[in-house]
Amino acid sequence: MPRKEICTYNAPWPVYYLDWSKRPGHQKFRLAIGSFVEEYANKIQIIQLPETEEQFRHASGDFYCSAEVDHHYPPTKVTWAPYKGGHSSTDLLASSGDYLRLWELVDSGAPANGHIGGSPRMTSAGRTHQRLTKGELAAPLTSFDWCDADPKLAVTCSIDTTCTVWDIEKQQVKTQLIAHDREVYDVAFASGSADVFASVGADGSVRMFDLRSLEHSTIIYETPAVTGSNTSAAGGLTSGAPLLRLSFNKLDANYLATFHMDSTDVQILDLRVPGVPVTELRRHVANVNCVGWAPHNSSHLCTGGDDREVLVWDLRQLSASRPAKSLQDPLLSYTAEAEVNQLSWSPIMSEWIAVGFGKTVQALRI
Repeated sequence: MPRKEICTYNAPWPVYYLDWSKRPGHQKFRLAIGSFVEEYANKIQIIQLPETEEQFRHASGDFYCSAEVDHHYPPTKVTWAPYKGGHSSTDLLASSGDYLRLWELVDSGAPANGHIGGSPRMTSAGRTHQRLTKGELAAPLTSFDWCDADPKLAVTCSIDTTCTVWDIEKQQVKTQLIAHDREVYDVAFASGSADVFASVGADGSVRMFDLRSLEHSTIIYETPAVTGSNTSAAGGLTSGAPLLRLSFNKLDANYLATFHMDSTDVQILDLRVPGVPVTELRRHVANVNCVGWAPHNSSHLCTGGDDREVLVWDLRQLSASRPAKSLQDPLLSYTAEAEVNQLSWSPIMSEWIAVGFGKTVQALRI
C-alpha cells in the first residue's frame, strides 16, 4: 500500500474509462484503463504499483503497465468481473464498444513476449470467442454492467434502443428488450439483485426492469418538460434533456444517482418516491461527467466534471423526514489538472478513489 496521498500514472493516450480491481490481496492496487483514440486501434491496459527493480524502470509515474491488449474502437466501458472468493490466478474483465468482449488476465511468474517478467498476461477469453453478439450486424454498445449478485449475468445497452441480458457462461442471450424510445446510454443492475436493472437514455428517462416480469417497465424519473421556455432553472436543462449515466447505491438499492447531458447538477432518486429527485447536488460549475457511490458507506457519493472538480458528498440527510431539495456543500473536494472524465471508488480499499483526466490517471487517498 503506498504511503503517498496521490499516485499518478501517465498514459500514452487519452484515458476514457477506468476500474479498480475487485480482488483482495497483494493485487488490489491494480486498475484496468481504456483509451479514447478516434480511430480503429485502441488499447486496454492493466496498471499497478511496481515491486521489482525492473518494474520500477518501466513505470510511468507511480504505476507501470503490467499487461496490454488491442481493442477495436474506444472501449465505452471496462470493468473487472465481480470477485466471489477463491485463489484463482485468473481474472476476467469485460469491455464494451462494437461488441461485448471478455478478457482473461492470468498471473504468471514466467516472462512472456512483450511483457515484463513476472507480469500477468491478458488475452481474449478463449471460451467466449472474444465477443458476444446476437447477430453479425450489431449496433454499438454504449455501456454494460456485470451483475454482482450473479456474476454469470451481464446486461448491455445500445444506440438501437435495446438492452440485452447475457448468460456469460453459456455465451447466450437470456433476453433482449426495447428499453427506451431513443438511444440507451447506461444500464446497471440494482445492488444485490440478479433480476432488477435500470437504464437511462436520450429520451430523458430512468426506467426499471425486472427479469421476472418483463411485460412492464417502470418509469422512475423523466426530464421535466418546460412550458414557454427553452430552459429550466435547474442546471440550464432543456426540455427532454438526455440522461447520460446512472449509479445505484452499493448498500441501499432504493437510491440511485443520475445526471443530464450538458448539466451541472446530479439528481438523487429514491425508487420508493418516483417522479422527482429526493435531492439534487449543485456545486459543479461545468458539465458533470461521472458519478459513483462509496462501497462502504451508503451516505457517500463522488462526482466529477468539466470544472476539474472531484467532489465527495455526504448524503446522510436523505434519511430525514424532509430532506433538503438541493445540496451545495460537498464533504471533500479535489481539483484535477484537466476535465475529469471518469472515476472509480475502490471496492477493497475504501479510502482510494481513482480519477481519469486527459492522459492521466490519479489514485486519490481520501
